Amino acid sequence: MTASAPVITGLGVAAPTGLGTDAHWSATVEGRSGIAPITRFDASGYTARLAGEVPGFEAADHIPSRLLPQTDHMTRLALYAADEALRDSGLDLAGLPPYAAGVASASSMGGFEFGQRELQNLWSKGGQFVSAYQSFAWFYAVNTGQISIRHGLRGPSSAVVTDQAGGLDAIGHARRQIRKGTKVMLAGGVDGALCPLGLAGQLSSGRLSTADRPDRAYLPFDEDAAGHVPGEGGAYLVLEDPEAARDRGAHLYGRLAGYAATFDPAPNSPAADGLERAARGALSDAGLAPSDIAVVFADGAAVHSADRTEAAAVTAMFGPGAVPVTVPKTQTGRLYAGGGALDLVSALLCLRDGRIPPTAHVTSVAADCPIDLVTGEARPLSGEAALVLARGEGGFNAAAVVTTPA
Repeated sequence: MTASAPVITGLGVAAPTGLGTDAHWSATVEGRSGIAPITRFDASGYTARLAGEVPGFEAADHIPSRLLPQTDHMTRLALYAADEALRDSGLDLAGLPPYAAGVASASSMGGFEFGQRELQNLWSKGGQFVSAYQSFAWFYAVNTGQISIRHGLRGPSSAVVTDQAGGLDAIGHARRQIRKGTKVMLAGGVDGALCPLGLAGQLSSGRLSTADRPDRAYLPFDEDAAGHVPGEGGAYLVLEDPEAARDRGAHLYGRLAGYAATFDPAPNSPAADGLERAARGALSDAGLAPSDIAVVFADGAAVHSADRTEAAAVTAMFGPGAVPVTVPKTQTGRLYAGGGALDLVSALLCLRDGRIPPTAHVTSVAADCPIDLVTGEARPLSGEAALVLARGEGGFNAAAVVTTPA
């Protein structure tokens, strides 16, 4: 692990498993699922009717009233998670130099619900009824912009669009800025488009589960795997320069020891090896061997061909059944750009508490996926490093290694 590996000092979560980091982790480690029938709109006419919705989120309780007319539901969740992460870090933002802190976000869909509403106004009422905020509220980079403005984060900022890999890629971008001299970066991803337009777009991928039972809908590596369940939410993390964090006596959750990203030259090809290359790259970047990894947080596509490819990558690196593997996103659904960031939070808490959260609902691991999948209940963990994997639609792959603070 390089001396310049940034430390993580703050966590913020808005997920189907709970609003807030503590609520999310308690549900995750206990295997309590947040997947249920969609309530945000009438989905009875759709073939997919289940999703992971963030429970108990009343935007007016958390977001300033002036921001409500100009933000999509997804952006409001992002603002909540960012607020929580910064508050958790204990940073005095006002005491930092003007350009010492920045934001790196990931999004896959932007503000779909906001955009759908305004398009409906355009078609049914006319252009004068379309909100001026439509000019940016739908945009992929809107979370970065709104968070930056709200907290005065005027340092390096960016937005990446790499689907499920996005949350890890944003954190990788943040690490790059820390290494260049930026003291603080807020990074992660929050996504979600649980509206008619958004669900129609997701259904077009052909990868959504059409099961009616929440406990049998999202089953990665299972013999009965038949697609994923969509979800909303994600997480933000505060990354800091190690020396600066030490000087202010910050609480450390861990270190971002390694990161790597690849792109499959032939998307969806069975021969594509980008995920394994990304995982090996992250370990090499961290200066660790496969034997140093105590747990793998898998991508878990719940599509047989994709599951086999991921299982083959893990087996090639570690050996058959040689490392515990978990997919806690079976409790949230795939959160797209929010998924990798949320898995990274769960990995840090897993290392902190020594408990591997289970892969909920999976009962029969496929014979052609020879991995040690943690199912049923949480398993004790002994080790100081976790590997997080993520894949995005179209060939994006990302991997990150986090370690304990010591």
